[in-house]
Amino acid sequence: MQTVAVIGAGTMGHGIAHVCALAGYDTRLTDARAEALDAARAAIAGNLRKGVEKGKVTQADADGALARLVTATSLTDACAGADLVIEAVPEDLALKQRLLALAEAAVGPHAILASNTSSLSIDAIAQGVTRPDRVIGMHFFNPVHVMELLELVRGPRTDEAVVLASREFGALLGKDVIVVRDAPGFATSRLGVALGMEAIRMVEQGVASPEDIDKAMVLGYRHPVGPLKLTDMVGLDVRMAIGSYLATALGNPAFEPPALMREMVAEGKLGKKSGRGFYSW
Repeated sequence: MQTVAVIGAGTMGHGIAHVCALAGYDTRLTDARAEALDAARAAIAGNLRKGVEKGKVTQADADGALARLVTATSLTDACAGADLVIEAVPEDLALKQRLLALAEAAVGPHAILASNTSSLSIDAIAQGVTRPDRVIGMHFFNPVHVMELLELVRGPRTDEAVVLASREFGALLGKDVIVVRDAPGFATSRLGVALGMEAIRMVEQGVASPEDIDKAMVLGYRHPVGPLKLTDMVGLDVRMAIGSYLATALGNPAFEPPALMREMVAEGKLGKKSGRGFYSW
């Protein structure tokens, strides 16, 4: 595997492109919005610069990563001949199906088609392509260049060789890899969203402040970040959509977004990306 194409230049997309380029892969980042690509390259350059300043990345490696990163507004051009395609677009099933189908038409028969979905069915996503055996879930975590975990999601039709190659890819990125079955929410989102929704209900009921609830999980359970701050970082709108999906898919009201969350989203309090959520950013 030499060439990786990443579809979507948002927070997750540019983070995935960052770690791929830094690991030595020829990396192509594509987005229909030229301004998003410019912002993504600037963000990657900034994160690499911080890595150099902290002594975690050499200047030579940072320069090499930026040299290996190519951006393109044409999905077909970016995916042409790629060994691995990773889509990192919003949690919209039809959109993911359409983009992976376009990517499949541009790559060879042995290329891997991966989705960074955090909750949607890999088997459902694979229904948009002619080779569902080449499709796998690659769930990265934000910020991608910092977080150690990569959750691989094996669909019912995913070829074992694809799973093995994806494991090796994750290891070369420096990630600890887990493999889970294609079930709603997989392992991480199912547990993380359940905790996040309960934390929001606690705020709603006046049990404690967001700061103290987060401190309880960070200091009492050694979580690196509290569930409410994490919700801000992911985006309240994103987590609300995932929670609604899981509540329906699992038939479990524990995942249903609380009224407070719905009110905050309606008011535009989406977390870090809007400047205000449970915290001010």
